[in-house]
Parts: sequence; C-alpha cells; structure tokens
Amino acid sequence: MTIDDRTTRATLTVDLDAIVANYRLLAARAAPSVCAPAVKADAYGLGLARVAPVLHAAGARLFFVAHLDEGLALRRLLPDAEVAVLNGLFAPEVAAYHDAALTPVLNDLNAIDLWRAHGRGRPAFVHVDTGMNRLGLGPDELDRLTDQPSRLDGVAVRGWISHMACADTPDHPLNAAQHGAFGGALGRLPPAPASLANSAAIFLGRPYHFDLVRPGCALYGINPTPATENPMRPVVTLTAPILQLRTVSHPATIGYGATADVRPGMKIATIAIGYADGFMRHLSNRGILGMQGRPVAVIGRVSMDLVAVDVTGVPDHLIIPGQGEIEILGPGFPADRLAAAGGTIGYEVLTSLGRRFRRAYHSNEFPEWSSSRRSAVPS
Repeated sequence: MTIDDRTTRATLTVDLDAIVANYRLLAARAAPSVCAPAVKADAYGLGLARVAPVLHAAGARLFFVAHLDEGLALRRLLPDAEVAVLNGLFAPEVAAYHDAALTPVLNDLNAIDLWRAHGRGRPAFVHVDTGMNRLGLGPDELDRLTDQPSRLDGVAVRGWISHMACADTPDHPLNAAQHGAFGGALGRLPPAPASLANSAAIFLGRPYHFDLVRPGCALYGINPTPATENPMRPVVTLTAPILQLRTVSHPATIGYGATADVRPGMKIATIAIGYADGFMRHLSNRGILGMQGRPVAVIGRVSMDLVAVDVTGVPDHLIIPGQGEIEILGPGFPADRLAAAGGTIGYEVLTSLGRRFRRAYHSNEFPEWSSSRRSAVPS
C-alpha cells in the first residue's frame, strides 16, 4: 500500500479474469449445452456494470436476472444480449418487457394467459416446479396445461426450466426425483430447449445439463461442490484498514454488551467494517479474518461501522494504523469459510456486501473494464 492508497474505507477488489475463467470452466463442463450466467442481485453483489460486459465479451449471450429492473439495467449495458427475468410477469409490466425486448419466465397459468394475450408472439420461458415448491407450475397446473394445450397458442416457448433444491448434496434423493419429474414433464409438453442445472447441478453430470445450464454462485468463486475442493477460481478480495491499534494495559471487556474479555498485553486492531457493510453481526466473537496469511480472530460484537480484531501474534510492523490491512475475504479466506462461521452461506456473504467500499476491478484480458484502486469509487 502506498500513501496515496491509504483510506478509512474498506476496499473490495474483483478479479474479472477469474469470473471469465470460471465461466469458461462451467461452459466447457456443460458443453454442448448453452451456458447462461445468472447475474441477478447486481451480479451477486459484485457489480453488474462490470461483470456482465466481461461475460458477454467471453461469449455469453443469454443472461438470467431476478427482477424487471435488473433486466432493464442489463439491457442498457448489453443491447444485443438475450435477457430472461426469473421472477415472473404481472400485467403492469408487460409494456416494459416489450419496450426492452426482455424475455419473461412464466411461473403460473395466469402469467401464461397474460403473455398469450399480450406477448405479441415474443418468446418466454415457462417454469415447471419439480420439487422446490417455490415458483413454477405445480403438478395441478401442469395437468391443466397439458389438458388444455391451446393455452400456449401464441406463446413462443423459448424453453422449459426448473430449479434444483439439493444439487450441492450429490447423494440427496431429491436430485434424482427432480430429474425424473422434469423429464416426465418434458414428455408431456411441446418440444423446446430445457434447463434444469444451476451451478452445483452442472457437477452432477451430463444427464442434468439438458440444453441450457444457468450457473450463478460458481461464477463468483463460491464452491458449488461443498463436499470437495472448490474447483472455481477465487474472485473477491475484501480488505479493511486498521484505524487504531491498542495494547491492553489492564483486564477489561471490549465492545457493545461487554461480550469478550481482554487481558494485559493483547493487541487489538479496530478495523473499518461493520454490519452496515454486510459484515454479519453473527460473526461477533467467532469470525476468523486474515493478516498477511495469518488467521486473526474477531473479538467482541460486530458494530455498525467497526470490528475489533485480536492481532496479538502479528508483528508490529504489519499492524500500523493507516498502513496495515485486515483481509476479510481473499484466496486464503473464501466467502464460504466466512459464511460457515456466521451460520450462513457464501451467497449471502457476497450479496450483502455494502455500498460504502471502494471498489476495484482488475482484468488483463479485458483491460477496458478494469479500474485502479486509487480511482475506484463505490458502485
């Protein structure tokens, strides 16, 4: 860190080349199926405006988002991409879908009827629930649709999709059950491309790939195979500067609620991150962070803007306020590990990342989408 890089804000660095490498690995594994990235939730918290263009440059042509607003934002970024919106369709939104040439995912018979009446022959995906019991046509609605095939007249079915509930647990019986249910549904429906696999299901093998896979978390470095070593490249580094360092002189407690004791001789670094930045309060007294590859522990409660870290075993020259940084996320401290300490999943860690960070994006392959740490601003 140079003097010009010093700041009281944490810095989130995104390796765009790693995202591209992860996309290519997934696409190769799923080939000849089409690989369509999920870039919902601002590309899983990492910044749609930077992530989507490099994925497009790497060959992605179909993208999935959750909400109409996300689809509109992606359309402005990628005028020639195909953009599908997962969360369904209501009447007030139909005009916006047409204006932006977005592809809705129809999750129930009402949405199918609406698109039939107002879709002008434009394509739509249709979601068939196979066991998630969330969105999609349930068994009764599927029966009604197959009994009344005219309901699809005028609907250009771009594809049939479903979603896996337990793909990250390869031996879970629901995987085979969902695969069978999806195959059974396809046998009753008009021919169209089929899509079942999320990130984890890509690793269940070719039978789960069908015509189209929709990876999300794995693109961003989350492990899609939790029982084995992560096959994906790490994408995110998050560092927080040390604001103050103190050596404890007498027995005391630290932080709100006095939940942790400190003893004489302990070195406590206070760093610039807190739950307002998405650093979960559940990490109080349990989070393990990094300092030059050394594990250091969160001590006391996480507060809104600050976290205290026990750096007793770290050499003094590494923990100078204004110069030293604590690694929250990085190659040695992945989101999955931090999530486990907080009782959640890596998806939540990434999508909760706050808006106050300086954000830096790096790419050697696509340097036009890079930004330096010095010039980066929160997105």
